[in-house]
Amino acid sequence: MLSVLTPVVSVLLALVVGAIIIACLGKNPIEGYGAMLQGSLGDMGKIGKTLERACPLVFTSLAAVFAYKCGVFNLGGEGQFIMGASAAAYIVITLGLTGVPAVLVALVAGIVFGGLWALLPGILKITRGLNEMITTIMFNYIALYFMEFLYKNVYSDQGLPQTPAMPKSAHLVDIGPAHLGVLLAIILGLLVWYVIFRTSFGFKIRAVGMSPTASRVNGFPVRLLTLLAFVISGAIAGMGGMIELFGKTPFRLADGFGSGFGFDGVAIALIAQLNPIGALVVSLLFGMLSTGGTMMQSVIGVPTAIVDIIRGMIIIFAVAGMAMVKLPKVKAFLAGLGSKNKKAEVTA
Repeated sequence: MLSVLTPVVSVLLALVVGAIIIACLGKNPIEGYGAMLQGSLGDMGKIGKTLERACPLVFTSLAAVFAYKCGVFNLGGEGQFIMGASAAAYIVITLGLTGVPAVLVALVAGIVFGGLWALLPGILKITRGLNEMITTIMFNYIALYFMEFLYKNVYSDQGLPQTPAMPKSAHLVDIGPAHLGVLLAIILGLLVWYVIFRTSFGFKIRAVGMSPTASRVNGFPVRLLTLLAFVISGAIAGMGGMIELFGKTPFRLADGFGSGFGFDGVAIALIAQLNPIGALVVSLLFGMLSTGGTMMQSVIGVPTAIVDIIRGMIIIFAVAGMAMVKLPKVKAFLAGLGSKNKKAEVTA
């Protein structure tokens, strides 16, 4: 119950803080939030934009959820997202692929190279004990500069800092108001939930995340499971990069592609309490904030930075809520240690 209540209360408190800030600026917060809803869900076109804005966040948040369930703190979702897209673009352009073959090859390339990009920090962790938070962040920058090398030097479009657009015949088809990638993101979210909570493999992943030592004692291959968590997490993010590239305008690699998606995904995973279904819902909320913020600015005249403040407050309240939920357990643990120390003194 608390795992559901905490993110809900976090969102409500963040909206209250946002309303107070809007009111302090001399604007009507109710009108502002109404404009935000109108801008994000006002018609089918706006709903489609909101879903497409949420789509990459679903992939990066699911990548974070899967890794964190195994006790792996993968902060490299953005790099894996970028590498998946870069590999897909390079192979499709190099081979001159079009149509369905281009989509299928690009999808495989995105998944494989996203997974491989996460595999390297995984190997460094299990063989050298290197902190994955540091290595995955470092790999983010390598991926970013590799993508920049691609669109500025290897496949620059007529000297411009961008690749040629992906073939029109390979663009993801629309299903309803949004492209096919949105449906794939939803299916993937359900699949990740099923794997984590309804399979023996998922049980082992969660067991390693809760206690690697106990898992090792029970015969679980902890190092292998940790490595698989890295690879699967990276593959999910890489798939998201491919879908973003082939599903959304401008259908090319350029400056800013994938920027911020990785760390937003980490935040969404935390707000969702590491629940894949929750990640779908929170990603949609972040998509609504992004697409609705512009409408709120134009209607009541407040800066779009208000949206960033609300988003930041959601994260702060969610993390604080998680700490408060766990506080009684910490108190009980300390009390248990105190009683053990007293018994030791008495026996001594």
